[in-house]
Amino acid sequence: MRPDVRYLIGLVSVLSLAGCLMGPDYHRPAVSVPDSYTYETQESRETANTVWWTQFQDPVLDGLIAEALANNKNVQIATANIEQAAGVLTQTRAPLFPQVNYGAAGARQRVSESGASGWSSSIPNPQNSFQLVAGASWEIDLWGRIRRLTEASRANLLASEEARHGVILSLVASVAGNYLQLRGLDEQLEISRRTLKTYGESVRLFELKFKYGQVSQMNVEQARTQYETAAAAIPQIETQIVQTQNALSILLGRNPGPIPRGKSIHDLVLPAVPVGVPSQVLENRPDIRQAEQNLVAANAQIGAAKALYFPAISLTGTLGTSSAELKNLFKGPAGVWSFAGSITGPIFQAGAISGVVHQAEGAQQAALFGYEAAIQNAFADVENALVAHQKLGEQLDAEGRLVKASREYERLALLQYDGGFSPYSTVLQAQQQLFPSELNWVQTRADVFASLVAIYKAMGGGWVEAANRLTGEPENPAPAAGNPASRSTEASGTPKD
Repeated sequence: MRPDVRYLIGLVSVLSLAGCLMGPDYHRPAVSVPDSYTYETQESRETANTVWWTQFQDPVLDGLIAEALANNKNVQIATANIEQAAGVLTQTRAPLFPQVNYGAAGARQRVSESGASGWSSSIPNPQNSFQLVAGASWEIDLWGRIRRLTEASRANLLASEEARHGVILSLVASVAGNYLQLRGLDEQLEISRRTLKTYGESVRLFELKFKYGQVSQMNVEQARTQYETAAAAIPQIETQIVQTQNALSILLGRNPGPIPRGKSIHDLVLPAVPVGVPSQVLENRPDIRQAEQNLVAANAQIGAAKALYFPAISLTGTLGTSSAELKNLFKGPAGVWSFAGSITGPIFQAGAISGVVHQAEGAQQAALFGYEAAIQNAFADVENALVAHQKLGEQLDAEGRLVKASREYERLALLQYDGGFSPYSTVLQAQQQLFPSELNWVQTRADVFASLVAIYKAMGGGWVEAANRLTGEPENPAPAAGNPASRSTEASGTPKD
């Protein structure tokens, strides 16, 4: 290569690397963060970064979550979206480097000799032509348009990764929540069947007493009413069990079917409530991190749009050989080359570029509001989960006392009825209160467990990374060289915390 050409390319390279970046650099916006949570309990512990579902001490639940992380379709879709975003990043950053191509052509052509002026028989007809060339082109990114687009694509890749983390967070919480709900329904079904059996014995006893004239037909029908009430509850619970099993099967990546059971709702261990200061939610929640990366991408698009106001500089060149004879294609006289530079810029666009800039600025504002809304929603989720857990615990205690009182009420009513001191309607009233109170108590116990799951989901935490490793997928599919998906401040434009 000629020295002056090498000098020109070197000069352009330096100018490209030292060129300015149009548009604003990203800085994390200031947000208002509450000082503390209103309903945080005194028993909170530093557990937000642990694999919390193992604290239930149910190996079946642990296995179901591991299976879901490995096979869930939404996780696989999110992983494919990361691969797509990584490909977009690679494509976007490619123009920062020279683009080299090659081409080869061969042709044989005969022209008409009839009536051709100046035609000489010494000119071969037909004629051959062969050509082999290599070409290169390079857009000099003086104004940072390509670098801003690369920054936006990198942020979109990171946003896709955070979206996957969000899917994992929701998946683990959904599997745990549905499993706990399933165990609660199993206990409700057991209570209903046990109650139905008890009521059935009462019906048979009253039928015998009616047969021998000891009770009236009304007493028989009263007992039968209780029996049928319990019987009607069983199909409803069985339907809910099947539906919950099917929902769990889909989460596990299976076809709908039965789900294995582990510990009962009474044997499961209630984990501790995780503790965390409100500002940690900004770091732990994938949806907030995703919203921030969307903001980074939108911010970078402003610079890419503003760069359109400035001229684009490109270099092109070709080097190769061309000959009419294939045997002479690689001889010295057959060599050909060309080198050119071009510069193009806007003069009058009728507002086309300003429209692009306004679109980018509007998108940045929308992304900013989305980021702020994600933060507010996150704090609301945490507060809602904390108050639900606290109040459900109080409700469970009250319903436990109600069940105890209702059982005693039923026992005393039966004693009085058998002793002839009260009508059967008193027993009926006691049983009508006991059966639903037992069902509600079990349901509330399941809800208490589910509310704790909601707290871990709302706070996020390092456990998402541990769950991510259970999916068997690489954390970052981006090219290793240069690692464009690095989470550092330099790569993403996001300040380190």
